[in-house]
Amino acid sequence: MSSSRQSSYRVVAIDGPAASGKSSVARELAQRLGFAYVNSGAIYRAITWHILRKAIDPGDSDRVAQSAESANITCCLRDNESRIFIDNIDPTDYLREDRVNKSVSRVSSVPRVRQIVVQRLRDYARSHDLVVEGRDIGSVVFPGDDIVMRDHADSSRLVSPLVVAKDAHVIDTSHLTIEGVVSEIVARLKQTDLKVSA
Repeated sequence: MSSSRQSSYRVVAIDGPAASGKSSVARELAQRLGFAYVNSGAIYRAITWHILRKAIDPGDSDRVAQSAESANITCCLRDNESRIFIDNIDPTDYLREDRVNKSVSRVSSVPRVRQIVVQRLRDYARSHDLVVEGRDIGSVVFPGDDIVMRDHADSSRLVSPLVVAKDAHVIDTSHLTIEGVVSEIVARLKQTDLKVSA
């Protein structure tokens, strides 16, 4: 967990390994704080879906970058949760498809794609207090080796590898309920300058 200020709006980032309950914690925390919930991994998944829909090889970083750059990617909030549209299409129903699961790490490692996503996240933070699920790849539960492979891919990539931020608060969630994790986060946030009142 890490927190920051951008303009007058507050951002709390929730990060962690695959299948660790990040989405549930982030959603619950956002509700408790009255913040908007943003799943950054969903943006990468939406771009991946778009790349595959265009029959572009996810390993062709130049074509991936060109396609992502030319796409009309719109991010908005509905019911205080992030939504993504690409070329006016809502890809939500397709973001957890196997083909997206298998390709999202490669697409998200393309520097231009990461720049686009970072900009969209910063756009959210210009007008809302946010709880952002900070792992770029998302939180789909993969069986067995898929989790290990994905964590290794994210930790060892050259562009923005998965690492613990220097100012992060590390919480061992292995023996906590979702509510327990959220309460621990709220308690720690109250000790920061974010002035949360949940």
